[in-house]
Amino acid sequence: MPRSVAVLMDPIGAIKIAKDTSFAMLLEAARRGHRLYYMEQGDLALRDGTPWARLRSLSVQDDAAGWYELGEARWTDLRELDVVLMRKDPPVDAQFIYDTMVLEAAQRGGVQVINDPRALRDCNEKLFATQFPQCMAPTLVARDPRELRAFVAEHGDAVLKPLDGMGGRGIFRVKAGDKNLNSMLETLLGGDAHGHGRQFAIAQKFIPQISAGDKRILLVDGEPVAYALARIPQGDEFRGNLAAGGRGEGVPLSDRDRWIAAEVAPELRRRGLRFVGLDVIGDYLTEINVTSPTCVRELDQQFGLNIAGMLFDALGML
Repeated sequence: MPRSVAVLMDPIGAIKIAKDTSFAMLLEAARRGHRLYYMEQGDLALRDGTPWARLRSLSVQDDAAGWYELGEARWTDLRELDVVLMRKDPPVDAQFIYDTMVLEAAQRGGVQVINDPRALRDCNEKLFATQFPQCMAPTLVARDPRELRAFVAEHGDAVLKPLDGMGGRGIFRVKAGDKNLNSMLETLLGGDAHGHGRQFAIAQKFIPQISAGDKRILLVDGEPVAYALARIPQGDEFRGNLAAGGRGEGVPLSDRDRWIAAEVAPELRRRGLRFVGLDVIGDYLTEINVTSPTCVRELDQQFGLNIAGMLFDALGML
């Protein structure tokens, strides 16, 4: 039976359709005959506690010369919809949090929101991974620059990251004794004149297996897709992120990959995180991506998969 499916995403006119996972979902929804609607962050509202959105009907086609058409905007009670795909990219800032509160009101009204709005608020993509220390390399989250310097000295080679970044932005690799470490920490922590950090940063022991790629493992309702996309650093770059110039190469999951997925899956299901991307380097989980996981188009193309179809099957949207 056709359903009404709305997507909340960044401007559709600016996406690269060959790589955009939200677009893959929209194509599959259209192929199944569902009615599509489009909204951006500025289109949400609450009216007397009722969730509303300025929706536009949407049609899509897999054509780089013209991949979408939008209808006229119309304010609509979100509770009239069947499904909302929350696909707004990070940062998860205050406005993103407010969006999840509007979508939670829609969820209370019977709308299926993917991923669960409360889980999007609660599960920071870097901090959430620390709930599974058995899967991770040594990791420290702190505001204190002294603790972070001590961590780098202890492990000799480390990666420093902000908690709210994406696409490899703001990530540093640093070795013990590096004279740039203080400057890196000032950038990440936003410290005051006395060296006290105002915001958290995360430090992880450097994993040399990054040379073989930072693997993105996609889980649909807790079940891993059989292949991961290894994002392999190029040249002198240590980051594998595709946005940082990494090359994507599909690889079958290893036994360790499947073990990590099995460790994480029950908590994902409990929280209503239906579509998730795990980042794994070597034998170690580094992040759990819940906001707008990517790599569907690349894996579909390399292995003849239909990952968006797996998601809609799991949602009962045949």
